[in-house]
Amino acid sequence: MKLNKIKLDHIKNHFSQTSKSISELKEKAKLISSISNMIVNCNRKKGKILVAGNGGSHADADHFAGELICTFHNRNRPGLNAKSLMGSGPAVSAWSNDFNFHTFLKREVEFSIMPSDILFLLSTGGGSIKLKTSINLIYAAQVAKKKGAKIISLVGKNGGYLKKISDCCIHIKSQNTAVIQESHMSILHAICIDLDRKL
Repeated sequence: MKLNKIKLDHIKNHFSQTSKSISELKEKAKLISSISNMIVNCNRKKGKILVAGNGGSHADADHFAGELICTFHNRNRPGLNAKSLMGSGPAVSAWSNDFNFHTFLKREVEFSIMPSDILFLLSTGGGSIKLKTSINLIYAAQVAKKKGAKIISLVGKNGGYLKKISDCCIHIKSQNTAVIQESHMSILHAICIDLDRKL
């Protein structure tokens, strides 16, 4: 019985941490609205939204791009020109084999991003040149900045490099990767809800 209680407490603690983090996102409502405004303006200029992340954040990038391309609550909302990067397995493996994985996203962004576009990055740590974490996202952000595109990022932990280089960033101040990712998904859905009203 004692072992079961420990397991249940661990599960309850996870939900407590996640619900607390998501509840605090109400304070980010204006920032979330600003992000949706950036996406609306990008759409008006015939720009595109390029979304990327690693691991679970890559899955969230796929999810978000799909919501933008299709619909959310409003089934009559126009589709947005969005693309989740690193979607081609053969291209990723070929480039990683011949060069290295760190530069694949940079390569992809270099030939596809325009000044009217948005690079939307998801990263639980925000990336670090010193620690060599999420270097691929950092290189992509540097290219986007050089090309004059806007950078939006959702990050966690200490915010990392992406927080510094982004035009707009929402920082989840947690060290728990799962809590950060679930908070990021709530933000992405809130952006979609706001876009439904604005489009």
